[in-house]
Amino acid sequence: MSCLMNRLSIFVDGNNMFYAQQKNGWFFDPRRVLEYFKKEKTGADLVNAFWYTGLKDPQDQRGFRDALISLGYTVRTKILKEYYDDTSGRYSQKANLDIEIVIDMFNTVEQYDRVVLFSGDGDFERAIELLRSKSTHITVVSTEGMIARELRNVTDRYIDLNDIRDSIEKVEY
Repeated sequence: MSCLMNRLSIFVDGNNMFYAQQKNGWFFDPRRVLEYFKKEKTGADLVNAFWYTGLKDPQDQRGFRDALISLGYTVRTKILKEYYDDTSGRYSQKANLDIEIVIDMFNTVEQYDRVVLFSGDGDFERAIELLRSKSTHITVVSTEGMIARELRNVTDRYIDLNDIRDSIEKVEY
């Protein structure tokens, strides 16, 4: 492979990003995200975009998922599991899709040279280290207070959502 190859894959940890967007008080548009990274100065060809999200039931977020698919995202879902949180004394729901994200990253590793990971989850630290050892350029997109120090430490580039808000924010017409 020539070093001129510049193929990009995007991985969106949907649940992690939902909380990051809530924290910021604005939401991004999945279409504008794709456009932004296609147009970015890197001149990369977008080869894959994956979106991972937890569902309350199989019909949950159906319209949103269909829209993502029509934009070109591969959508991976998992039904939310309910668990008891000892700290809060309440039941919470969680769908952890970290394993699915890492499997897709490594299963498609021959197809890309650059990764944009939308997540602040420190659990990705080791996977990112391994991808970087294969000369993959890693950009992590998250927001202050929600990006794990370990993840920020192993990435090539960190982008705060608020720094690209003008380019990716969902705008109502």
